[in-house]
Amino acid sequence: MSKHIGILTSGGDCAGLNAVLRAAVIRAHALGFKITGLENGTAGLLESPPHVRELTPADITPGLLRQGGTILGTTNNRNPFSYPMPDGSVKDRSDELIAALNGLGIDILIGIGGDGSFDILSRLADQGKINFIGIPKTIDNDVAETEFSVGFDTAVSVAAEALDRLQPTAASHDRVMILEVMGRDAGHIALNAGIAGGADVILIPEIPYTINAIAQKIKAVKEAGRNFALVIVSEALQTLEGENREVVYYGGEKRYGGVGEYLGPRIAEATGFETRVTVLGHVQRGGQPTWNDRLIAQAFGVHAVDLAKAGKFGRMVGWAGRKVIDVPLSAVIAKPHVVDPASALVHTARALGISFGD
Repeated sequence: MSKHIGILTSGGDCAGLNAVLRAAVIRAHALGFKITGLENGTAGLLESPPHVRELTPADITPGLLRQGGTILGTTNNRNPFSYPMPDGSVKDRSDELIAALNGLGIDILIGIGGDGSFDILSRLADQGKINFIGIPKTIDNDVAETEFSVGFDTAVSVAAEALDRLQPTAASHDRVMILEVMGRDAGHIALNAGIAGGADVILIPEIPYTINAIAQKIKAVKEAGRNFALVIVSEALQTLEGENREVVYYGGEKRYGGVGEYLGPRIAEATGFETRVTVLGHVQRGGQPTWNDRLIAQAFGVHAVDLAKAGKFGRMVGWAGRKVIDVPLSAVIAKPHVVDPASALVHTARALGISFGD
């Protein structure tokens, strides 16, 4: 069996990635594996020469546990099966990427990513007969078959702190404060942060809403004697017309954004109360990882290398029942993990008097 592992971070960055890398490197060297970091996701392998570096315990200091982002770099817009070329065309460069891995002597690949990254990396592994293991990371927590993904806890902590900071200024000015958070197509960040931060209204894409129901809740809060209200909304929430709000970036890339600004004037008109909107954006991705993200990240990194040692491939590590598990990647890719409207957390929120706008 090969003892050469390639490891990469893929997709959007988040807190805790460097903790995964540190744990994987320490464990790999303890078990006699060589481990090479692949820079900028798969894109670094398509450079000449490939952008890679060998990782040793001397390179992986304890300070990495506290460092956000990823020392290897990452990308979320250079799919090797449809790679964007300078002339605006796209090209299948998967064979080039596989050749680069083979040229480096790598036949075990550990990918730290989300479900989209796992889909791409699994296809590459099948095509190139490369042994693949996945480690889930995403602030959205929408990867199936795991209770938590690396980065989620930190993102929720940042969003909850934002609500903590918005509350005093809301009370000082008799305002409704709307906080728009990330989450892609799942409402996990909004749901968890909303409960933790004492929101009055939580709006997520999994539960339909009306402005009238939101207004009724805010008016009830005011009638009960409180002069402010907090609303947290997931970026993927659709408008009342069933449309997604998106921001178009340079180069034509589209990302969710703007539903908070859409809701602001409508809530103000329906309630008669002054309303302000805060978009948290990429602040949720950066900064020091929480202790929980550091813990899970290192448990995942160790378990992934242990799977490589045992020759168990085509699997993703995960967290369930207070322990590390591993599951077939096919089960992960098949379905996203979104909020269940009948879940315990939704029930908890409703029992606390939080409205979902329904």
